[in-house]
Amino acid sequence: MDKSAVKDLSLAPKGEKEFLWAYSNMPLLKEIGKRFGKERPFEGMKIGVALHLEKKTAVLLYALKEGGAEVIATSCNPLTTDDRIAAYLASIGITVYAWAGETKKEYDENIDRVASAKPQIVIDDGADLIALMYKNKEYTANLIGACEETTTGVIRLKAMESEGKLALPVIAVNNAYSKHLFDNYYGTGQSTVEAVMRATNKLIAGKKVVVVGYGWCGKGIAQRFRGMGAHVTVVEAGYSFSDKAVSGYHKGLQALYDGFEVRNMNDACKICDIFITATGNKSVISLEHLKLMKNGAIVANAGHFNVEIDIESLEKIAKRKRIKENIDAYEFNGKTVYLLAEGRLVNLAQPTGQGHPIEIMDGSFAIQALCCEHLVNMRGKLKPKVHDVPFDIDELVARLILENHGVKLEKPTKEQIDYSKSWDL
Repeated sequence: MDKSAVKDLSLAPKGEKEFLWAYSNMPLLKEIGKRFGKERPFEGMKIGVALHLEKKTAVLLYALKEGGAEVIATSCNPLTTDDRIAAYLASIGITVYAWAGETKKEYDENIDRVASAKPQIVIDDGADLIALMYKNKEYTANLIGACEETTTGVIRLKAMESEGKLALPVIAVNNAYSKHLFDNYYGTGQSTVEAVMRATNKLIAGKKVVVVGYGWCGKGIAQRFRGMGAHVTVVEAGYSFSDKAVSGYHKGLQALYDGFEVRNMNDACKICDIFITATGNKSVISLEHLKLMKNGAIVANAGHFNVEIDIESLEKIAKRKRIKENIDAYEFNGKTVYLLAEGRLVNLAQPTGQGHPIEIMDGSFAIQALCCEHLVNMRGKLKPKVHDVPFDIDELVARLILENHGVKLEKPTKEQIDYSKSWDL
């Protein structure tokens, strides 16, 4: 196998400092890694990883390495690699193919490098790695299973399953209820606000902010912007895309009763200052919407792929100018609209996006690590489909987080347990 492809190995000492700061603040993953070091559940196995390569991810990869795995990693997004972390991981024996600011071609090549290592377990964020492996069947010979980190990837994998194209078990780590609570809601909310502030240095208080999509991530973004003093409008779709029990009308209703303005995009575009997408869908901010925005509007995406804003159509009519890192000005029709992070994940686009808070990713990556171990323990017993995170793992992580905050919940009495069972009549 080729040696690691990173931008600058001399950055490793700086990466080590970043790693140690995260490691010291991730007690769950630290303890899991120590146990893995004793039990070696991944001895002799390869784990292929496509995740945002920054300091919290490094702690997860270190835990897997402690468990005996040969870890081969790349980024799941061209803009989200921290070169210091990539260099540090390479220096401790983890094979890394990633650097900040990759072109689309380089990104695809690096994904292919991980896939061609023929890992037994895959950890993915967005399902690009899994999808590539299935386009090249020689890469899948050793596959036991995979874990998927994010909503967009789960949607892609369920589509593959429905088409009969998913031939391995995949654990939808994103669907863990505890992850929804801390990662999607609080993590995305805080990291998105922080990234917009770092990139623009603009005051949030008093701004009119649009959040497109009121799922778990959108709810967190809306709440955090409101907490910073913004006047928040929520835009939802009058449609049910996948879950017939929950439609855009339900989400819009909740947003209304949560105290937000709820509008359609055409109306919101004319009056608001900052626009954040979090839907996982295509062109939710279209060219026509961009034409309606006022001069100086700021547009960003907090969904996984850079398809939520119709940048392709915008570039056909606008003059683009790079203002600074992660800010491009688009001049058209006598006005300027500013796009953050090239329409990619604003909260993870280096260097202004630093990702979710450390404590949040401690919980998320604890689930991820335990699900990898579950795949090994259940080898040959799981059907080739998308599986939810086992309840005992989901609940364990929630309990451990509480206990790390000094909270120990009381068990119900036998009488209370028996009484609760009587409800199921």
